[in-house]
Amino acid sequence: MADPAPTKPYLLRALYEWCVDSGYTPYVSVVVDADTRVPQEYVRNGEIVLNIGPLAAHRLRIGNEFIEFSARFGGVPKELVIPVGQVAAIYARENGHGMSFEMERPATPWEASGEALSRRDPAAPDPPSAPGGAKPKLRVIK
Repeated sequence: MADPAPTKPYLLRALYEWCVDSGYTPYVSVVVDADTRVPQEYVRNGEIVLNIGPLAAHRLRIGNEFIEFSARFGGVPKELVIPVGQVAAIYARENGHGMSFEMERPATPWEASGEALSRRDPAAPDPPSAPGGAKPKLRVIK
């Protein structure tokens, strides 16, 4: 039997719909990586918060792999592509209700090789944690 589809894109679509149906403005917090296409001048500390409401995000498509839409930044239209795995949270701007997601931490080279436990010196310090490995924090933006 094949692995079940990830739930995250379905939850994103459901919370987006709930926000819009309730008259709220849906925002997403995104941890930016090399595959995230957003205006870099708006990225702060490796994160960007985006309004994905119907008035701000044009041609919005929340797919199973990517969120795609166009939006204006400083009056200039930009095409955005966000891997679903990089979304840290989706919430209503007006009340902060929504959901945060545990971020998937990329495997470090020693973990990916499968040699992390067998070859590592037990007395050696733990390897540094990957960027973005910390639990995301929601900030209210007004």
